[in-house]
Amino acid sequence: MGMTSRERMLTALNNGRPDRLPCQVHGWMDYYLKTYLDGVDWYEANRRFGFDYAIYVSPEYRYAPGAFAHWQLETCDLGCDDDGNHRWLETITTPEGELRRLRSRNRFTVWDVEPLLKTVADFELWNRYLPLPVAADLTPVRQARERVGDLGIVRSHPFSPGQGSPWQSFCCLFGTEPAILLGMDEPETLHEILTAILAKTLQVTELWEGTPADLVEVGGGAGSSTVISPDFYREFGLPFDQAQNRLFHQLGLKVVNHFCGGLMPMLELVVESGADGLETMTPPTMGGDCDLRSASARVGERLFFIGGFDQNAGFERGTPEVVRKLVFDCFEATRDHAGYIIAPSDHFFFGDPANLQAFTAACRECVY
Repeated sequence: MGMTSRERMLTALNNGRPDRLPCQVHGWMDYYLKTYLDGVDWYEANRRFGFDYAIYVSPEYRYAPGAFAHWQLETCDLGCDDDGNHRWLETITTPEGELRRLRSRNRFTVWDVEPLLKTVADFELWNRYLPLPVAADLTPVRQARERVGDLGIVRSHPFSPGQGSPWQSFCCLFGTEPAILLGMDEPETLHEILTAILAKTLQVTELWEGTPADLVEVGGGAGSSTVISPDFYREFGLPFDQAQNRLFHQLGLKVVNHFCGGLMPMLELVVESGADGLETMTPPTMGGDCDLRSASARVGERLFFIGGFDQNAGFERGTPEVVRKLVFDCFEATRDHAGYIIAPSDHFFFGDPANLQAFTAACRECVY
C-alpha cells in the first residue's frame, strides 16, 4: 500500500525517499483559477489534478487597543495608467512625519511602483512607529491543517515587512538597488536596519508557539546570486537567516529557503543558514541557474529541494509529452541524493489543464 500524500511530502521534507515523487504547485494564482478552472479554490484545484496539497496559511494577528493611533493609513485611488494598470497611493501618518508608497495592480498581480521607504530617516520613522501584534491567532492554520488531513502539508510565511527574511524585506521596503548600495556605502547602517527588522520578526514569531504548520518559507529573490554575491549574502543575509531559522526549529517547523533566481553559488551558504530545504530550483531556461543534478550531488544529503520544473516550457508552451519528459528529467537528477518535491519554479498564470494532468500522472510513474 502506498503512502498518503502527507506521508509522502513529510518524507521528502525529512530528506528521505517516499514511495514516489511528490508534486505540488507553489500556490495557485487567482488568474489561473478564474481563467482555466472556473474559479475553484486551491483545495479543489489540487483535488482535480491529483497534486499533493501544499496549502499556504499564516496566523492572523491581534493588536493592542490603540496600537494604530500613531500609524494612520490612508489610501487614495489614482485610477488607471496608460497601460490600464490600477494605481493607488498609500500614506502612513506618524507623529513625526509621513511615509508614502505608490502601488499598482493588473489582472495578474500587485507591485510597488515606489517603495515605502526612500531614506534611512524614513526607516527610522517606520521602525519607531510600526505597530506589532500582541497575539497570534493560529485558528486559520489549524483549520487548514484539519481540512488538509492526509492530503498534504500546510506552509506559513514569517511575520516580516516584505517577504521571508530581513534582507528580502528591506529590499521590499527600500528598493533592491538602493538597499545594495546602502550595504556597500554604509554597511554599519544596513546591519543596524536588518537587526531591527529581525528583532520584530523574532518577537512576533515567539507568538507562534503551538502552530500546526509543517513548513515555513524564508528568503526571497533578493538573496539569490542573480541579485547579490555570496559575500554580500554572508554579511547581510546569513546571520539574520540563522537567527530566524533557529527559532523556527524551536517551534517544531521545517524551514525552506526561497531563492527564486540564481542559487548555485549559494548552496553551501543555505546549508550554513540552518535551513532544511531550498526552492525554487529555477532552471536556466527560466532565468535561474539551477543544475538539479549538480545541486543534488553537492548538498542533496543536507537539503531537500522543492521546484525545478520549467512551467514555461511545460505548462504554458508544452504538450503532455513534453511535460512527462521534463518531470522524468527532474526525477532522475535528484533521486540519488535529495529529498525532492517537484513543483513549478514559482508561480504560473497560463497553461492547458491537460498539461497539469500530465504532470501529476508522470509523477505517479516516478517510483523510488
